[in-house]
Amino acid sequence: MRPALATIDLDALVANYRWLQEHGKPGRTLAVVKADAYGHGAVQCASALAPFVDGFAVAFLEEALTLRKNGITAPILVLEGCLAADEYAACCAHRLWTVVHCEPQLAWLEAHARRGAPHPERIWVKVDSGMHRLGFAPEALSGVIARLERLAVEPRHLVWMTHLACADQPKHPHTAAQLERFAQALEALPERYAQVPRSIANSAALLAWPAAHGDWARPGIALYGANPLATEPLPAALTPVMTLRSEIIATRWIAAGEAVGYGAAFVAERATRVGVVAIGYGDGYPRTAPTGTPVAVAGHRTRLIGRVSMDLVTVDLTDLPESVGVGAAVELWGRQVLVDEVARAVGTIGYELLCHVRRVPMRYLPATCTAC
Repeated sequence: MRPALATIDLDALVANYRWLQEHGKPGRTLAVVKADAYGHGAVQCASALAPFVDGFAVAFLEEALTLRKNGITAPILVLEGCLAADEYAACCAHRLWTVVHCEPQLAWLEAHARRGAPHPERIWVKVDSGMHRLGFAPEALSGVIARLERLAVEPRHLVWMTHLACADQPKHPHTAAQLERFAQALEALPERYAQVPRSIANSAALLAWPAAHGDWARPGIALYGANPLATEPLPAALTPVMTLRSEIIATRWIAAGEAVGYGAAFVAERATRVGVVAIGYGDGYPRTAPTGTPVAVAGHRTRLIGRVSMDLVTVDLTDLPESVGVGAAVELWGRQVLVDEVARAVGTIGYELLCHVRRVPMRYLPATCTAC
């Protein structure tokens, strides 16, 4: 059997959530499991987290329905909101919370109400505080409130939310400006609406911007032990959940001046011992990873050499013990080689690498604590 494998440590996932939950108190914490839990398996991850969470968040309706069909009963927030008028009925039927961030969604909600249907259990109204992607302009909120009141949506059914553009940069002035703009927008509302719970913090804001913690945090990538911050280390308490590994399936020596792999992209400057690893871009390992990208072979850190192909990569074994050969374990990322290190070498972010894992089997290490 081909040795490529992604191992998902559900104990680490639970520990990461519990740490983030504690870090964000006294607010509550949604575990973001969109994009198949950032490539880790949404159903398996949500099932492990279910005894502990205040709720989950997904990107769109189908992701939420998959969780419901697999026995997840906790609150689930649909971050993109309803993308068609008839989706409000599904949200109500499956007790989903939904974001409303634009005029069409509000109009669809009104059409849903005209059919005599109830509104969703909780509506998260998104405010554009400066990211300029989704959300109502602050000056539009009074009109939004008036329309929600006509639908009998009371303040207790609402959450105000916004999203930060630069929270991954802990000193970026845009974040402070967004926080101020959001606060001012809500302070201008009638008192009973100004006191509605607020949600601001993604992973980066939860770690680096205490003023953004609010009433509901929404950590995503940090749950999986990858770093959302551009310039700061990840807290030591957060552990990588996924280990992507394979094995050496062949070795050879090449002389100085000889090349290896497609395009002869790597030319040896000295006699070089090459290890061939059974993994490639067909499995989600990035084709753009250059020579020098870190890997770990039998516990020794070394480097990728040559071009990544669909099914194979080649690594430098020259300075490793001669006993390291066929069958040696290779960690592409995990606890020895952080996914963020690989991402930096490739010029991307850990989120993308984790979400792109495919074809390799997923092995889940069970969460051993179900009520601690």
